[in-house]
Amino acid sequence: MSGVHHRSHGYGLVEATPYPDVNLIVSLLLGNVRQILGDGLVGMYLHGSLATGDFDPAASDIDFLVVTKAELSRAVLARLREMHRQIGIGGTTYANRLEGSYIPLKALRRYDNSNASHPSIGVDWEFGVGHHGPAWVLERHSLSRQGVVVSGPSPTMLIDSVSPRELRIAVTDLLRDFWQRQVDGADWLRPRAYQAFATLTLCRALNMLECGTLVSKRAVEWARQRLEMKWIPHLDRAWQWRHDHTEGDMTETLEFLRYALAQSRPSWISQPEKADMAGRGSRQPHKHQA
Repeated sequence: MSGVHHRSHGYGLVEATPYPDVNLIVSLLLGNVRQILGDGLVGMYLHGSLATGDFDPAASDIDFLVVTKAELSRAVLARLREMHRQIGIGGTTYANRLEGSYIPLKALRRYDNSNASHPSIGVDWEFGVGHHGPAWVLERHSLSRQGVVVSGPSPTMLIDSVSPRELRIAVTDLLRDFWQRQVDGADWLRPRAYQAFATLTLCRALNMLECGTLVSKRAVEWARQRLEMKWIPHLDRAWQWRHDHTEGDMTETLEFLRYALAQSRPSWISQPEKADMAGRGSRQPHKHQA
C-alpha cells in the first residue's frame, strides 16, 4: 500500500454527523476502504453513541461497520491492517478512537455463532480477525434501527429483524458468561472509566431484560428510578467517571455487579429454551462490546 490517502479519493467530505472532526476521520476511512475493497464494498455505517445521540467528543469512540460482499482475502486484510496502522500514526483527530468491524453481508443478516469470526479494530486492540460474541445480536438490532448510513443502502435492507426474545437471550449469554466471570475483580476494571462502563452496561442489560428493547447507556436514568435507592450515588459516580482513567477502588463496582447479576437471574432463560436457538453461542467479545 502506498499510504493512507487523506483526500478521501475525490469523494469529498462525508457529513454523516454533527461533528466536523468525526466527519473528517470517517471520510478518510471511507475513501481508503473504497480504494482497497472496490466493488467488494456494500456499505459503511456508524453505530454506538453516534447513532443514539449520546456521543461525547471528549470520550466516545467512533463505532463503525463496513459491510462487504464476501469474506476478505489475506491480501486485502493485510492492506486494511496497514491502512489502519497509518491512520493511527497520522495525527488526525479521533484517529486512535476508531472501533469497528468488517463483516460480510451473509454473516451480518442473521447472527450465527459458527460464522462470527471477522476482522475488527478497537481502541484497545490492533486490527485482526476475532470472534464476535452475542453482543453482536444487540449491535445488529441497534444498527438496523438507528445506524447512520455513511455509504450504501439502508441497514434495514441488510439485517433481519431481531426479536425481543433474541435480545434477551443475547443479554442472558453476556451476563451468565462474561459478567459472571468478572465478579472477583478483573484487572481491566481498575480504571474508573471502565468501572463506569461496567455499571452503565449492566443498567442497560437489566433494562433490556425487563423491557425487551435496546436503549443507550443512558439506561442509568431508568436504573435510578427502578433499582434500590442505595445505588443512586454509585450510578451518579459512574456517570461522572466516564472520562476518568485513573485507577480506583473496585469494591463498590463489584458489589453492584453482584447485585445486578442477582437481579437478573429470575429472568434468565433456561438452557433447554436457549438451546433451540440454532447458531447461538456464549463466546464473549471484547469488553467494549459487552
